[in-house]
Amino acid sequence: MADTDDASLVERVTDRLITAVAVGEFLPGTRLPAERDLSPLLGVGRTTVRAALDDLSTRGLIERRRGRSGGTFVAEDWPASIVVGVDRWFEERWSDLVDACTASSMLHSSLARLAAERRTDADIAAMRGRLDDFHAAESGDPKQRADSLLHLAIIDAAHNTALRDILLEHERHLSLSAPAHPWGDRGSHRRMETRAAREHDAIVDAIVQATPDEAAELARRHVQIDLELFTEAREFARRRAAEAAAG
Repeated sequence: MADTDDASLVERVTDRLITAVAVGEFLPGTRLPAERDLSPLLGVGRTTVRAALDDLSTRGLIERRRGRSGGTFVAEDWPASIVVGVDRWFEERWSDLVDACTASSMLHSSLARLAAERRTDADIAAMRGRLDDFHAAESGDPKQRADSLLHLAIIDAAHNTALRDILLEHERHLSLSAPAHPWGDRGSHRRMETRAAREHDAIVDAIVQATPDEAAELARRHVQIDLELFTEAREFARRRAAEAAAG
């Protein structure tokens, strides 16, 4: 029984990592966190994480590179057949995932409201600087990192440590790459980047102009991008899983 339980746990961790790649928590070509860092994020021991990574390496989703700049990287191209694991993970977690995304959007909304009420000149300069960096960043991983830094600048402008800590801890459970948000697959992330750029401009402008209600509503709608990406990935995985079962 213990061997069966261990195999089931490795399978669940494998499915979670596949899903993280499918929704763009980790983009193609990016380095995964080390085993010691993935372990607490996934709530399992390093032996389980290592077994899951071995499985993903065999299946072509990740690549291991040696040397000073080595590590475990998401493959640039990976087999669509592993999408069955994404379907399984979503089916098990969907209700909780919707609740988590709703909570995230409400927390970001509250912090944007506070930022519009409390931002200082230094906060405005920081947000505008991060916004410029976002617009200048290359598509993909650089843009995703710039997005995270901009959101952190907005969160810091709220000057509420308790809410900040609650949000960041919550998002560590929602996304393995937190504070980075899901960024979609190759077919959607450029579209999401364009949308995010437009919405970022509006949110920062509302905070700078000290309009709390507008800032709160813009932030709430903006963070719903996460659930939209999860929904797209779920529907795609469901279709591919049905096709695989049929034939």
